[in-house]
Amino acid sequence: MLLAPSSDQELLAETTAKLLDELVPVGELRHRRDDPAGFDRAYWRRGAELGWTSLLVGEEYGGGSISDRGLVDLALVAYEFGRHAAPGPLAVSNVVAATLSEVGGDDFKEVIGDLLSGESVATWCLSEPPPGDGLRPSSLEVRIDGDEAVLHGRKRPVESGGQADVLLVTGRTGSGLTQVLVPAGAAGMSVEPMHTVDMTRRFSVVSFDGVRVPLVGGLVGEPGSADAQVERQLGRALAISIAESLGSMQTAFDLTVEWAFDRYSFGRPLASYQEIKHRFADMRTWLEAGNAVGDAATAALADGADDAMELLGAAKSFIGDYGGELMQDCVQMHGGIGVTFEHDLHLYLRRHTLNRALYGTPAEHRQRLADIAEQRGTE
Repeated sequence: MLLAPSSDQELLAETTAKLLDELVPVGELRHRRDDPAGFDRAYWRRGAELGWTSLLVGEEYGGGSISDRGLVDLALVAYEFGRHAAPGPLAVSNVVAATLSEVGGDDFKEVIGDLLSGESVATWCLSEPPPGDGLRPSSLEVRIDGDEAVLHGRKRPVESGGQADVLLVTGRTGSGLTQVLVPAGAAGMSVEPMHTVDMTRRFSVVSFDGVRVPLVGGLVGEPGSADAQVERQLGRALAISIAESLGSMQTAFDLTVEWAFDRYSFGRPLASYQEIKHRFADMRTWLEAGNAVGDAATAALADGADDAMELLGAAKSFIGDYGGELMQDCVQMHGGIGVTFEHDLHLYLRRHTLNRALYGTPAEHRQRLADIAEQRGTE
């Protein structure tokens, strides 16, 4: 990530890496395999002190970025999360905090303050069960009834759905999108844990059966008018997810290169064989190309470029497909130990595999890009 980060950005990345090394080494990740939360709140508060939760929020609400592009700064943190397969709802907490500060402002000042300090955790309920997808909600209904919003429908997967103190729910009111901030434990809301491949993150199915939320303090923006805001949220979530995936790819690649030089076969290092060199060359090409397209897409979104979402879709598709290929090559080049639970490689494979499916699959993003191209051709 970032060919030429500033000294402040380098410090943020290095400090994040050191804290993750200290608080969530591989042994701790394995220890929390069966932990219902997946992470410790004290750990999350330590990260909040470094700025993990505040980079997308303006100074008037207690936030602030390292550079003038908070999303790029946050991508550096996300990259380290991927390199360490670190736990914690980094993407969803930041997306919710940014949205509340942009749309709600002073109406959600206390909630924003708790999110930025790490005292509370938020999540974003976007994706829906099939035939829905991870890009736009289609079936959850938000109905306005007097001074309340009434929610009917299901969301899945929801990151940290069972650990979140507040949930930003995106649904439909007529033909437009509406967003509502729902407190944990609201009457009519149920949370069912899901089984996922990622050992360090938790996901849930969240159902809303007539959940009623007061419009004051609950409605985020105007009913039926959240389409543009949801698109911005999706872009931010994609940028963070892409950076995490690249970090996990980097660690898997580094582990494999080290192994290939240490492992001897017929009296020679494994890395000395021509076929292995070719495979490493392919993997390095995919890794560098992924960093290039990921950096370009994140910078475009941070700068408000018109083609930012297209670049993010291309990056998500490329990194999802070729990153998956890289991960599988790393597993195979480790031989038998690559498929054992005792080896660390699977931690990063799991992170990349799950990120590949979040916020739209590569196929869904390719279809979206094709739809955009077709629409332009008819204009």
